[in-house]
Amino acid sequence: MQKPEQKIILVVDDEPNVREYLKTILMDSGFNVVTAGDGVEALEVIRKRKPDFISLDLVMPRKSGQKLLYELRHDVELSRIPVLIVTAHAQDELGKGELEDVMKNMVISGPGTYLEKPVDPLSYVRSIQRALGIEESEEAVNKLNLREQLQKSIQGASPDALRKALEALKKAGKTDL
Repeated sequence: MQKPEQKIILVVDDEPNVREYLKTILMDSGFNVVTAGDGVEALEVIRKRKPDFISLDLVMPRKSGQKLLYELRHDVELSRIPVLIVTAHAQDELGKGELEDVMKNMVISGPGTYLEKPVDPLSYVRSIQRALGIEESEEAVNKLNLREQLQKSIQGASPDALRKALEALKKAGKTDL
């Protein structure tokens, strides 16, 4: 059985915060992750070191995810890299047509071929694990669940409560913040 640490995932998204979020989710699950901000940069990364999987935004400047996907599918060496489209524009004018084209022309097909933003971290990781034949680890699931709980708690916390939590973590020596 394959292990996440044996796999390289390329995350392609033009929004730095989304790119970092997806990268963190995957790294927490044990994957090696590289990133790119658009299709042009992604192609450069792919040619340097072929990833095992690509997480791909559709709507991006310079070269869209749709155009990159067509290029990959026309390259014998790169056409077999599994791709998961992660888009905020599946239902709007910016990306709906591109997504429909990709699905209709069988450039990508099957269940779990795209997720809508904001992505559920567990669904995101499970989609990639399934595509790569990686067994889900209980540790990775627990880590993702803890991260989600922490993020929800932080969102609703007052600045004073956040300061106290940070001080407690520093005292416990659990972080170098």
